[in-house]
Parts: sequence; structure tokens; C-alpha cells
Amino acid sequence: MSPVMKTEQSPSRRRQLNHERMLLEILQTARGIMREKGVAALSMQELARRMGMRAPSLYNYFSGLMDVYDALFRLGFQLWDEHSAAYTQSAKTWQDEIRLIMEAYMTFAIQNPDLYQLCFERPVPGFAPSEESMQHSLRSLQAGYARAAKIFPHLNSDLPAEKIADLVIAFMHGLTALHMANEPQLPLGQGRFGGLIPTTVDLLRRAWAKEDSY
Repeated sequence: MSPVMKTEQSPSRRRQLNHERMLLEILQTARGIMREKGVAALSMQELARRMGMRAPSLYNYFSGLMDVYDALFRLGFQLWDEHSAAYTQSAKTWQDEIRLIMEAYMTFAIQNPDLYQLCFERPVPGFAPSEESMQHSLRSLQAGYARAAKIFPHLNSDLPAEKIADLVIAFMHGLTALHMANEPQLPLGQGRFGGLIPTTVDLLRRAWAKEDSY
């Protein structure tokens, strides 16, 4: 049996991996600060202190505070896309599609309140996502429109598919925002607003159902 050969990483590859690990650590530390103090309370000084480095050293990784927020914005949509795709894959009917995407949105907010606020509520004065980051956001929106187009033929509605998607977005964001503002400690299905998703889906079923619904 021939011996297993170990592949040595080049110095440039090791530097790249170390850089990527540090980026991830900085973002995770930033998320911790935002959860504790609020999304808009993040600062380079506090981030450096938590990281055990001098503030100027952070500029080896990010050009400034807004660059940190921009990276977190992209991370938020990456995690949201993964979460929503996994959460809705078991849908069998159009009612399932709507219920599961609404549940996915609320559970994402409960599990990731910092990224939820940054991505969907924009609480940071002066922060505007970069063009690259906005493309992440738009791709997520297009996925929602594609989901609406899929269920559209099975609905008894005069609304265009995109308007149906926008209406569902309004319902799911409204319920989630109210839940997070009033009872964020409660899980999905509990509380004044956290338990209203089934009622909302039933209202839409009564309004949109037709005989050949899947």
C-alpha cells in the first residue's frame, strides 16, 4: 500500500485561508455586538476591542464600518436564501407554499434578529448596500416572484403573480415585525402575532381557492 501523500499548502494559500478565517471571526463578533447593543450601535472601536486588536488593524480587512455592514447584509441574504429554500421544500399545495415561506421568514428573524433587522428593516442611518449586495437582495426577491408564478395558475385571483408575491411579503413581514417588536422571545406559533400565520393562510385560501387547486 502506497503511503498517503500530504499536500503542502503554499504560503499564499495559507495567507488567504487565514484572511478568510479572520473575516468570518470579525463578522461573527460584529453580530454579537449588534445582538447585545442594537444593529445601529456597531462601531469599529468596539469591534476592535472585542477582537483584541487596535482599530486601525481592522482596516486590513474592511474599508470602514459601512463595509462591515455591507458584508453582513450579503451574509444575511445568503443565510436567508438557504433557510427559505430548505424550509419550503416540503410544500405540496399552494397553501403549503405560502404558510411555509411565512414561517421561514418568522423563524429566520427569531434565530437571526441582527441580520433580519439589517436586511429587512434598514435600521442603520446612512447605510446603503453596495450594488453587489443589492444584487443578492434582488435575486432573493426574484425567487419569491418565481414561487408566486408557480402557484399562480392554481389561484382564483385577478391579481398578477408579482402582486400576489408582494401581498404575501406584506403579510409575512407585518406579522414578523410585530412579533419581533412585542414578543421576540416566543417561538413560532406563540404569542399575539406569532400564532397568526395559520389564520392568514386560511383567509387567503378562502379568497383564492378554486376547484383545481393543487
